[in-house]
Amino acid sequence: MNKRQDKKKKKNIFIILFMGIYNRLDKIFITPISRIVYKITDKLKSNSNKIEKILNRPNILLYLSLIFAITMFFLVDREVINLVQNEAEVIANQPVKVLYNEEAYVVEGLVDKVDIILTGNKSAIYLAKQLGEHDVILDLTDYKPSNSSYRVKLTYNQTVDSIKYKIDPTYVTVTIKNKVSKLFSASYELLNENKLNEKLSVETVSLSKSEVVVKGSEDALNKIATVKALIDLNNSDYKDAGTYETDNIPLVAYDEKGNLLSNVEIVPSTISANVTLDTYKATVPIKVLTTGNLVTGKAISAVTINGNNNYSVDIYGEKSVIDNITSVPVTIDVDGLGNSGSKSYNVTVTKPNGVRYISESNAKININFGDEKQKELNISVITNRNLDNNLIVNLTDNHSIPVQIKGVEEVINSISEENISAYVDLAGYTIGDYEVELKIEGDDPRVNYIVSNKVKIKITEK
Repeated sequence: MNKRQDKKKKKNIFIILFMGIYNRLDKIFITPISRIVYKITDKLKSNSNKIEKILNRPNILLYLSLIFAITMFFLVDREVINLVQNEAEVIANQPVKVLYNEEAYVVEGLVDKVDIILTGNKSAIYLAKQLGEHDVILDLTDYKPSNSSYRVKLTYNQTVDSIKYKIDPTYVTVTIKNKVSKLFSASYELLNENKLNEKLSVETVSLSKSEVVVKGSEDALNKIATVKALIDLNNSDYKDAGTYETDNIPLVAYDEKGNLLSNVEIVPSTISANVTLDTYKATVPIKVLTTGNLVTGKAISAVTINGNNNYSVDIYGEKSVIDNITSVPVTIDVDGLGNSGSKSYNVTVTKPNGVRYISESNAKININFGDEKQKELNISVITNRNLDNNLIVNLTDNHSIPVQIKGVEEVINSISEENISAYVDLAGYTIGDYEVELKIEGDDPRVNYIVSNKVKIKITEK
């Protein structure tokens, strides 16, 4: 059945080719000459008898044929008329079929696609394009693994002998290595988290396999740092909290710099996973921070957010992230203010890092001003931050540190040492004796803290 179809296909191609040549000759030669003869005959009807007598002479027809043949030879020779016109055409992006033992060897330096350039007359090129599958072959069956590279020529199953063909590139340089295999632990990577419902977060992921086999050259396997399953969260099934069984998750290998390694084979190439989605939220207050300085003698007496003294928002995200967030900061500029009774701000509430969704993105903050007073508190409880885990710190000064507190009278009278966090930042400190600056952290934006003393400490090994 296939042979009959092939013969029928070739027959149809030859018919189309013949009709194309006939139509071209008819257009270039037969029709124009017929018109000329008709016009001459029409004009010379009166002399038709004389012409017939002349044409009936044997020698006249011979002379006319000779003149016509010489004229045609001259025109063709001078390329005034080109009966056979050479052309070139490119068959682009043809796949390359590589022949080698895929189970035993790894080949590096292969090309996926090439261009085939056909040169010849138009009809032959047309025929060549219609016949055959244009298979480009890279035959490596006779080549063995080696540390040296091979320069191998690509071949093409030429279908029409009258045309010339060229493959671009004609040669490829390849390296053949023995294929080895190795077990690697499989982890996962989440893609398109921003496409997941903002109130949902990934609670757990359980892969169907903890280890996979990776095949390739020894050099390639030595470059593998991680093998990951790429879990796409842009999935229409992930609508609500729950556990979803997901199949056909692709596996990829990365080197230590995070570059994708394409010259290795992972077995299996895909795995399954159970993805558990959950909604986790916490309610935290908005914390107002200020920049700039009020006019001398003035302080903030009250702060309200959306008309409330204590205003909170709901934040959503992974539990490990949300549990470490105690407030959402919002900063306002108070520089040069205080003479007027109040000031209003329309602010944007920005999601803290790791938060997927926040219940409010805008807020209206109103602050009132009053006369500034001050008092002094003595701080005896001092903590440290950012100290190396292998070190310990001790205060060499046992006496308390005085702290000046500024604000309106009603506010500062309500503040005691329990409302203040005093600490020293010891990032980068090593063993030794130091005098370091004491820092004060308070939750109330209506209060300013001033510390003039430094703290003497001693850092030792644990």
